[in-house]
Amino acid sequence: MLALASSIAALPTIALGCMALMGWILPWAAVSIAMLVIAVAVTAASIIQRDQKSLTQIVRRLAADEPGIGTATDAGPILLETLGREIDHLNRRVAPRAALVEQLRRTDTLILERLPDPLIVLAGDRAVRRANAAARAAYGDDMAAVLRHPDLRAAIDRTFLSGIVQTAELMLPVPVERDVHAVVVPMDPPLVDGGRAIVVLSDRTRERMVERMRADFVANVSHELRTPLTSLIGFIETLQGPAADDPPAQQRFLSIMAEQGARMNRLIDDLLSLSRIELTEHQSPSDTVELKGLVSGIVAGFEPRLVQRQTRIDAAFDEALPMIVGDSDQIAQVMQNLLDNGLKYGREGGVISVKVDRAPLGARWPGRPGVVIAISDQGAGIPRDHIPRLTERFYRVDKGRSRAVGGTGLGLAIVKHIVNRHRGQLVIESEVGIGTKVSVWLPLTQPGTGGRPPG
Repeated sequence: MLALASSIAALPTIALGCMALMGWILPWAAVSIAMLVIAVAVTAASIIQRDQKSLTQIVRRLAADEPGIGTATDAGPILLETLGREIDHLNRRVAPRAALVEQLRRTDTLILERLPDPLIVLAGDRAVRRANAAARAAYGDDMAAVLRHPDLRAAIDRTFLSGIVQTAELMLPVPVERDVHAVVVPMDPPLVDGGRAIVVLSDRTRERMVERMRADFVANVSHELRTPLTSLIGFIETLQGPAADDPPAQQRFLSIMAEQGARMNRLIDDLLSLSRIELTEHQSPSDTVELKGLVSGIVAGFEPRLVQRQTRIDAAFDEALPMIVGDSDQIAQVMQNLLDNGLKYGREGGVISVKVDRAPLGARWPGRPGVVIAISDQGAGIPRDHIPRLTERFYRVDKGRSRAVGGTGLGLAIVKHIVNRHRGQLVIESEVGIGTKVSVWLPLTQPGTGGRPPG
């Protein structure tokens, strides 16, 4: 028995030894016991892989402690019965460890999924082993393209070569411009799933945007507020001096001052609105919007101004218009700004057309489901060379007319940033003497939402 125990380092050897014993038994009994030994071998294979050293020691102990076996006929059953008991004992010992390993694996997965920053696990061949929920939500189908960014790819290569943590600063231009700080951490020894490196992507867009906004806000406000402030100061000095005893002049000057004050108020409101939109532009909205009801409510709110301008709105909606993913407040702001422009720059007594319909799949719009909001006026139109610059801050085709009707030069800039946040498209078409048409395409779903319309 000692010779048998010393010759088996793995279960297949045990099977062969037992099969040799079977040669002393009747042929039909040998076949039955051989099948039983093979079954035991298959059952114990996984245990041997997990703890081969411990099982070998048990078998050796069996060989050392086994009572005297009288004949070869009863040696097989005795050995198998004892081995079965020891395997059951080993299973009971291993079960708690297996449960602990499974619990640790689930905890590892849970922690990975709950991390707020996008995290990607890479194998030795740079293939993606897994990515957490934040990474899937932020990059979706663009994850492979992000990993191919030259700066990030260089950082990953340096990490695999040196085994040292590497960092990279990335500028991701699509679908909107984002500043990302990447950290590549080597895993030695590798993770259970074969991961050899972890890539953590921290979005710094908000922080960089705040820095830029501070500088832009000071520059824009100082420039745009200078004219109304100068007017207010001049009129105040006039009221305090030459017009102190001139009631008609006072009334005229106070009216102008009120207009300048209202202009400054609108300008500050638009600047603050634009700043808030830019802060969240890199984050896609996740709410659903019933577009037909929203647009109908906005159109109804313009009724008093339509009466003043003797203008009417001709609205048409697709009756089967689906829900879209978006921010209802921001989409309402898009509608208000575009209708406001239609009233200010359209022909008095004319018609403003509002059409909301499913986007036809073609060359003009992206090749995925979406809706188009189109607003047309019958105004003087815009020369072709001005159209590319209309969404710039404070850009005006006719500065005098824009200020006269109360424009701040920020309306289309706000529309552009809202459309960018919704991963949509903005198209402006105009012909001098005919009018202007502004079309906004919005997708039914956002990247990473599974490709199905909501609702």
